[in-house]
Amino acid sequence: MAKRDFQTAKAGERTNAAGKPVSNRVLLSISDNEYHAIRPHLEFLSMPPHLSLYEPNDPLEFVYFPNAGMVSLVIETEDGRTVEVGEVGKEGFAGIPAAVGMRRSQVREVVQIAGDGFRVSVDALQRVLRSSPQLQLILARYAVSQGMQIAQTAACNRLHNIEQRFARWLLITQDRVDSPTFAITHDFLATMLGTDRPTVSLAAGILQKKGAIKWTRSAVQILSRAKLGKCACECYAAIQEDRYGGGPLRQGEAFKPRACAYA
Repeated sequence: MAKRDFQTAKAGERTNAAGKPVSNRVLLSISDNEYHAIRPHLEFLSMPPHLSLYEPNDPLEFVYFPNAGMVSLVIETEDGRTVEVGEVGKEGFAGIPAAVGMRRSQVREVVQIAGDGFRVSVDALQRVLRSSPQLQLILARYAVSQGMQIAQTAACNRLHNIEQRFARWLLITQDRVDSPTFAITHDFLATMLGTDRPTVSLAAGILQKKGAIKWTRSAVQILSRAKLGKCACECYAAIQEDRYGGGPLRQGEAFKPRACAYA
């Protein structure tokens, strides 16, 4: 059975009620009727770095649909250590528990790469979902996909070395932000990868010597995806099944893993 995208509109063809263009793939993938139902509730907002969208066990008030940038899902232990377990960009949405009727999240979700997007109140989303079966299906599929990505990331953080994990993180981030260059500090990346700054600096130095990246104190530039791909573990291809295979925004046969090509 052939697969086809749900997507019915291109980036910029849809706007919210205030005229702000939409680039989020979920919002571009639903039918015109369902988009018109949610459109009045889309509130545009800037998403600066380190903006906290959710804190563990706090009530969920909004669901977020990024247009650009990247949101990190972060787990913090009792002793204050943190590690990133998932990422959300314009391919998805933040606030998955609210899409299935839950009112609290167990993870922190924080803007890691600056961008913008839209938020919808949880109450408004629940009302819209009652008459929007396609949106219901996409959000449910994305929730399952995100759970699989979290599991894969947990395995990666436990089983693979920092160079592999760093390369995997850089590739995923570039896919989410559609840019080879993004602002990130050593300290913040160490927090995301669950390690310390010297370890991140060492891994960055190795990747830089291989000609894969250019690294400064506050930004990283990907010079060669091919070289970076050779440094990454197999988790990159597994996590990116939404992008390269039959993820939540596609119809047809179930996804079958295949090799990932690095351009």
